[in-house]
Amino acid sequence: MDNDKNSRKLVLGIDTGGTYTDGVLLDYDSREVLAAHKSLTTKRDFAIGIERVIEGISIQDPSEIRMVSISTTLATNAIAEGKGKRVALLLVGYDPELIESFHMSARFATPNFFYFAGGHDLYGREKEELDLAGILDKVNQTKGKVDAIAVSSYFSPLNPDHENRVYEAISRICDLPVVLGHQLSTRLGSVERATTAALNASLLAVLQDFVIAVRRAMENREIDAPLMMVRGDGTLMSDEFASRTPVETIHSGPAASAIGGRFLSGLDDALVLDVGGTTTDLALIEDGEVTVSEEGATVGEYETAVSAADLFSVALGGDSHIRLGRENRIALGPERVLPLSHLASDFPQVKNRLKALSRRSWADASPEWLEYWYLLRKPETEWVLKSAHARKLVDFLSGGPKPVPEIVEEMDVLHVAQIGAEELWRREILGKSGLTPTDLLHVEGRYAPWDREAADLALQVFAAHQFKEPDEIRERVWRQAVEMVVHAVITFLSKQTLTPPTETRREGEDDIGRWFFYNSIYNTHDHLATLFRLREPIVGIGAPAEFFLTEVAEALHAKLLLPEHHAVANALGAIAGSVMVVEEVLVYPRLDQSGLEVIGYYVQTSEDRKDFDEEKLGECLAYAKDLAHERALSAAVRSGADSPEVVVRMETEGLDTYRIRARAMGNPRLAK
Repeated sequence: MDNDKNSRKLVLGIDTGGTYTDGVLLDYDSREVLAAHKSLTTKRDFAIGIERVIEGISIQDPSEIRMVSISTTLATNAIAEGKGKRVALLLVGYDPELIESFHMSARFATPNFFYFAGGHDLYGREKEELDLAGILDKVNQTKGKVDAIAVSSYFSPLNPDHENRVYEAISRICDLPVVLGHQLSTRLGSVERATTAALNASLLAVLQDFVIAVRRAMENREIDAPLMMVRGDGTLMSDEFASRTPVETIHSGPAASAIGGRFLSGLDDALVLDVGGTTTDLALIEDGEVTVSEEGATVGEYETAVSAADLFSVALGGDSHIRLGRENRIALGPERVLPLSHLASDFPQVKNRLKALSRRSWADASPEWLEYWYLLRKPETEWVLKSAHARKLVDFLSGGPKPVPEIVEEMDVLHVAQIGAEELWRREILGKSGLTPTDLLHVEGRYAPWDREAADLALQVFAAHQFKEPDEIRERVWRQAVEMVVHAVITFLSKQTLTPPTETRREGEDDIGRWFFYNSIYNTHDHLATLFRLREPIVGIGAPAEFFLTEVAEALHAKLLLPEHHAVANALGAIAGSVMVVEEVLVYPRLDQSGLEVIGYYVQTSEDRKDFDEEKLGECLAYAKDLAHERALSAAVRSGADSPEVVVRMETEGLDTYRIRARAMGNPRLAK
């Protein structure tokens, strides 16, 4: 390393996961990891956890930081949890009867959608006159009830005229942000484009607040450097671009994990498995790049037109709740809880109660007593005072964590589901703790940063209620975890349906897929050997990867790599990616009045359109390629790329229709 400290180029990568926020300080030239730190993610305000990570890394000279890059679950979580802002979606030229008959309205990501006349056809011709008066009337009615407006016009990628006119008209009477569908996607799927526009509008204020908070954290640490964010496909974009198109950060975190796995392993072909506290995420690396889904990214029930890495997630991690499910079978997840070993470390009275619980009879020591609720933070007094029920629960938990049976008794209800604490969970006022795989690791001594004795007591109680030995319970849990991950790998790579594994397998079941699956893992048949063999190596990343994936690799007859710094690979992925921008230009025919004869061609971008005579198709395509190249290069430079290279490809889409796609890619531009 250069002894001249001021000559170093340091970059800071941060990943905000469901459980931890990770930070990594990297020497950009030598690729040496200089420092790393983990802090619990603060979902109520991501910036708190981010600043704690920056503090933990202990940067000696902030002037050496040439770039900060962040991957975040903010957009994905906001959509999944319904925390986006209120949006009015204006649908121009859409057929209400068609939408309703196929039950597609639920996919629009907002209940406030309205239909208006207008739109264009497959050849960019006006289908119906734009009902601008009706649109302005509706905007005047709703502008005080929403935070943003999204506009999607039928076939707007081929002719955005109606969307542009709506934007200009709304801007004259309203100062709300307006999002146009054609600027986010050139795909012709009308529902997906409308959904993408609505989601982007709902996330504008959310991500802008996040960027401001991150910038404030950087300023507090005297870091003056470009701020980049990870897209859902693993590439980088500037914070300015992210603030305008926050919907592109969907799946940002898992994509960064895949990039980090590739960076650390140096492999061009591998299956990356990121084991976190909440989920295990799968991504495939081929030819040095994360595979990108041909379909748009999906979040919950919403299908978008956003390009994203081809990912698969299973609700399994170090903090997955171990509980009893149906028929008293062991259930692992999907809920994430704080490990009891961690809770007892923070609240010593919890261990004392676990000791007392372990001395009870099995009937009086059910696993319900292992689930604790506790206060994460003091609530906003004004809100809690509105609900006597919520106030009573908060007051009861102010004395410390309490097990569920005591809470049920205090709240005078028959079942925990009747307590109605959903809003307290959503606002992150309450937390939940229980038995987890992390506790089992404490019992086994493989990972024990907190209270090992508390974990051991909790496992004893759980096992006694099952009339089992603790070792048998541990074996069952780890076996189920292996089955869940192997099932996820097979489902992800094969794209086939396989019945999910359960804690026990019934004798005599005649599902050949399930039989093949279990026989491949346990080799129990006397005469038939079956196996799944993964061709690529597995790159394990995330702190629990070593404990979860060893037997998974054995079951798949694959090599497992756990690179140095694999525990913070996701944060490395936030700085290891390249800046990439894709610009598309559409070329499609201009027809005569009969609609049968091609008399020319249109070259369409998101801003304008140019037409060419029919005999000048070659000149038209050359112009479109040059235009796509120029637009991609310019956009990449604005998005923070240093000397980007541009590749232009042309695809034929049906008769006389062409899509020109220019991809500009370069390393991120560092501060001087």
